[in-house]
This record gives sequence, structure tokens and C-alpha cells, in this order.
Amino acid sequence: MMRDWIVSETTTQTEDIALGIDAVTKIAELQAAIESVIRGKADTVKFALVALFAKGHLLIEDVPGIGKTTLSNALARALDLSIHRIQFTSDLLPSDVIGLSIFDQQGGDFVWKPGPIFSNIVIADEINRATPKTQSALLEAMAEEQVTVEGISRGLPLPFMVVATQNPSEHHGTYPLPESQLDRFMLRLHMGYPSLDDERKILRDRAEVNPLDYVQPVMSQDDILELQKLTSQIRFDNALLDYLLDIVTTTRASDSLELGVSPRGTLALFRSAQALALIEGRDFCIADDIKRLVVPCFAHRIIVNSRSAGLKNKTREAEQILNDILQKLSVPI
Repeated sequence: MMRDWIVSETTTQTEDIALGIDAVTKIAELQAAIESVIRGKADTVKFALVALFAKGHLLIEDVPGIGKTTLSNALARALDLSIHRIQFTSDLLPSDVIGLSIFDQQGGDFVWKPGPIFSNIVIADEINRATPKTQSALLEAMAEEQVTVEGISRGLPLPFMVVATQNPSEHHGTYPLPESQLDRFMLRLHMGYPSLDDERKILRDRAEVNPLDYVQPVMSQDDILELQKLTSQIRFDNALLDYLLDIVTTTRASDSLELGVSPRGTLALFRSAQALALIEGRDFCIADDIKRLVVPCFAHRIIVNSRSAGLKNKTREAEQILNDILQKLSVPI
């Protein structure tokens, strides 16, 4: 049996889903809490929640001062979860992230001291400023929700999500994320400059106080776990599945790309489309869910043939190739 909290915009029928919380109300409250800080970026906020509900990780990439860290902090504060922010620098060590064993002279034995990665939300600020060795400390955690130190595997608290930021325009003192690291992020988002009206609101909001200080938790740990479970139950029609796979196989066969989308990327788009449907109040996916998420889900996973282009041009070219693929493929009805 299902409750009547989900109402599709394309049908007057209501369907029930067994939930211990009012999903629509909770999701709307969470969006409103974040948007009270991040002005004029409703889609960016929505996609950040997509990564959360789909059990994915988020990479926010844009120029400095655009609000990347603010979005990360607003998301974290709106959730009643354990949070740690790590400022990635060139001298940061893997043990500073994961933790290490320290010898206890009184007890005569080594004692495990967990690092900041043992949190529900880990904000990896300016992740590309850390060395590849430190970046790799996140790989196992992001893929398997555990870390292995000294031959012992330790599980991370659930839900677990890494929200990383990086500035693509800065090259001095940075270490570009390798493909294996980028592939661990479900979505890569760009903030973009605010409109003139939104920037005026930002100035008014921050004239005397910081709105981030007034963000209160609106979802508990159990709420998030329940919504993540519900996301996996969103219906995905076979015709949509074929459409998704057509997009993926086209990237792998494209002459413009050296590397197409990996199976991990295919699964990421599948899960993120389910999460987007849930956020928009549907218990089924539609083609627009897939189309809207192809670029944020795939652009950082493909490699363009043009090796001479700069990072910024490569990003734009990858996005253009994906948009061209979407225009050529027929959309299922």
C-alpha cells in the first residue's frame, strides 16, 4: 500500500509509498532552507539533493567567490548529521583525513584516532590543492563507504557523502583530479554568476547578518536513510532504460571522445534520475529526468580528443558533445 503524498503533474491519480515521514514536505523544507542562503540557484540546489538521495558524491566546480563552499555548508547545516570540513592544502597528509593509530604509553598499546572522514557529510574544500596521495585517501571511502588502515577495514557512518569544491581557473599549486577520482563523483555542478536581482538580494541579506548562521536542521539521519531507500524504488520504464543505454553507448563510439562513460557512470545517471523524480514528486522517471542530468553526470567522466585545449575549453567541449548526442537520439514516448 502507498500513501497519497506523491502527486504527478501529468496525472490526477495519487499513489502511496510506505514512509515514516512526509516526504514532499520534508524535501520542500530542505530546499527552502538551502535556498535562503543560495539565491537564484534552484536547479543547483535540487541537483545537490539528487546526489544526496541517490547515495552519491558531489563536486562543485567554478571560479572563486561564487558560493561553492557556502552551498556545501548550507546543505550540511540543513541536515541533522555529523559534519566535518577539511581545507585541502599541499601539506595535508592522508592520515589527516582518514586517521591513524597513536601509541598510548599508559596502556602500552596503539589506539585508533579516527580522522574527519568519519562523518556523515565531509566537505573537501579546494580538493585539487592536495597532492594525489592525499586525494587517493578518499577513493575507498567514496566507493565502498569504508576505509582500510593497517589492514583493518572500518565502516563509515551512514548516510555518507563527500561534497568537494575546486576552482578550475587556478593552476598554480593545484593537482588536477585524475579520471579515477572524478568518476567517484556522481555529479559535477557549476554555480555560475547570480543575476543582477539575485546579487542585490545577496547584498541585502548580508548587510548585517550571515543567513548561513540561521539555517536550522530540517532532516534527521533516519529521514535521509528513508528517502535514499525510497529513491531506489522509483519506477524506471524499460524504454527509458534503453534510452539511457543509447546515450552511454554513443559516448563510447564517438570519434570526438577518447573515453566514453563507464558502467559506474551509467549507474550514476540511473540513480540520479530516480532521485530527481522523487524530489519533483513522482514515483516514476521520465525522459526529461535523464536529459537534465546527462551533462552534470557525464561531462566529467568523458575525455575529449583535443589534448591541446585548456581545462576550461575541455569542459565546455565535453558538455557540447553530450548536448549534441541528446539532440540526435530519439526520445521515448
